[in-house]
Amino acid sequence: MKYIIILLLLISNITWAGNEQLKIKFLAENVYQHISYKKIEPWGLVGASGLIVIDKKEAHIIDTPWTQEETAELIKWIESKDLVVKSTIVTHFHDDASGGIPYLNKSNIKTYATPLTNNLLNLNHKEISSNKVSSNPFELVEDSIEIFYPGAGHTVDNIVVWLPKSQILFGGCFVKSLNSKNLGNIEDAVIKDWPDSIQQVINQYPNIKMVVPGHGKIGGINLLKHTTKLALDTEITK
Repeated sequence: MKYIIILLLLISNITWAGNEQLKIKFLAENVYQHISYKKIEPWGLVGASGLIVIDKKEAHIIDTPWTQEETAELIKWIESKDLVVKSTIVTHFHDDASGGIPYLNKSNIKTYATPLTNNLLNLNHKEISSNKVSSNPFELVEDSIEIFYPGAGHTVDNIVVWLPKSQILFGGCFVKSLNSKNLGNIEDAVIKDWPDSIQQVINQYPNIKMVVPGHGKIGGINLLKHTTKLALDTEITK
């Protein structure tokens, strides 16, 4: 049965899930990337990444799609593979990470965020997670999913998620792709702290093989170094 599930998932690699606003990509054994899209001015159609991590017959989502509707499509895709959605991690309070919380809470799927993220969601009149990240680091699934708060950067509350089995780091919007010429949306950023926070991640996880940013192409540890340079350059020119 295990091999049938894996085969079905591989067949679904790089396919549209339900509509043209949600894409699913295979990254590594038991790890998939979901990409949702929203038109944001002045940037146009913006793709935002998250992950699906499979543990036996359960699936854990890292960052929700932009909207509740896309989140519903993602859940439908996961359940079509005979998997149970066990939890969702929200890496910061912006919509490209947390937009699906209301749908997930209503569906009785556990949502996890730090107290700081929940406080910011509440201040912005948005629904908070049903469960709290209560330590740093925080092991959501033993030996499989670890949450780490490195310090402020893209936002004061941004966290990263480490997958030790595949040595994949989900950096979310805390990490910029190599194609990024600047830090993007810095409305809630703490630029002066960002380089030190990046270094905290490198110190915590020295064996990173793959880094998934919130937007743009996947890379390696060079994405972390690139983000540091962008932050330092931005701080100099302020």
